[in-house]
Amino acid sequence: MSDITIAQQTIQTEIDGLITLKSAIDENFTKVIETIAAMKSAGKNGRVIVTGMGKSGHIGSKIAATLASTGTPAYFVHPGEASHGDLGMVTQHDIVLMISNSGEAQELSDFIHYTRRYGITLISISSNAGSTLVQHSDIPLIMPKSPEACPNGLAPTTSTTMTLALGDALAIALLNRMKLSPDDFRAFHPGGKLGQQLQPVTALMIPYADMAIISPGAKMDTVILALTQKNLGAAIIANSPTDIKGIITDGDLKRHMSPDLMSKPVTAIMSTAPKSIAANALAVQALNVMTKTPNQYITSLLVMDKDTLLGMIRLQDCLQAGLT
Repeated sequence: MSDITIAQQTIQTEIDGLITLKSAIDENFTKVIETIAAMKSAGKNGRVIVTGMGKSGHIGSKIAATLASTGTPAYFVHPGEASHGDLGMVTQHDIVLMISNSGEAQELSDFIHYTRRYGITLISISSNAGSTLVQHSDIPLIMPKSPEACPNGLAPTTSTTMTLALGDALAIALLNRMKLSPDDFRAFHPGGKLGQQLQPVTALMIPYADMAIISPGAKMDTVILALTQKNLGAAIIANSPTDIKGIITDGDLKRHMSPDLMSKPVTAIMSTAPKSIAANALAVQALNVMTKTPNQYITSLLVMDKDTLLGMIRLQDCLQAGLT
C-alpha cells in the first residue's frame, strides 16, 4: 500500500469519526454551554480548568487556549502537577473540563476527588459511558466510539481529532452566546498576522483633516498642486464631509493628460462614484475590496460613517501594515 493511500485512508477514517461525532451531539452539549455561560455571568471570576493526561492533555491544552482566545477564561492544569500542589489553583467558582478517552486514567483520580470534595462542577469528555470519570461527572459529553486510524487500533488518532473538534464546538458556541465582535476578538490577539488582519479601517486610514480636499469649483491646477503636496495619490472633491462630489486619482491624471489639463474644471476629470467602505469594517475587508473587485484597479477607498466622510484608506497603507 502506498504512502499516499495510507494518508488518504487515515484522513478518511478521521472524517468518518467526525461525522459520527456530529450526529452524537445531544442536550448535554447545551447543558455544558449553559453552565459555562452562567459561570461567566456570575461575576465571580470563574474559569474553565481543562485537564487530561497524555494525548488528551495535549488536546486539552489546545482547547484551553482556544477558549481563552475566544473570550472564555480558561487554563490547562496538568493532572500530575495538580496532585503535587496545583489543585490549589482551582477554586469553587471554576468549572473543570476533564478529558480521557477511556475515562480510567489513574492520574486523574486526585483531580476527580478534589472536585467532588469541594463541589466544583466537573464536565467530562470520554468515549466510555461506564467509566469512573463519567460516573462522577456532573455533565458528561460522551463521544461515540470510532476506529482509530492507527492500523493497530492503539495510537490516539481519530479519538484525539474528535476531541479537538468537540472543544472547538464548545468554544464557538460560547463565542456565539457572548456575541464576540471582531474588535473584542482582536483584543485577545493584538500580535502577529491575526492582529494585523483584525485592525479596523479607522486604524489605517488617512483622516479627513489630512486629506487633499478640493472645492468643486476649482481648476485642475489646484488638484495637481494638492496631490503633490499631500502625496496621497488621490484628491477628494467636496464641499464638506457630508457633501462629497467625487475623487481624482493619479490614474485619472494619466488618463486625461492633455495640454489644457491644468485649466480644466475638476468636475470634468473626477469620478463621481468613488468606492467607499464603512468605518466599522476591518482593514482586511478594505484590502479585499481594492484587490478583488473584478475589472477594476482600486487604490483608495473612502471611509464613511453613514453619510459622513471620516478619511481614506489606501492599498499602500494596507500592504505596509502587513495585510496580504
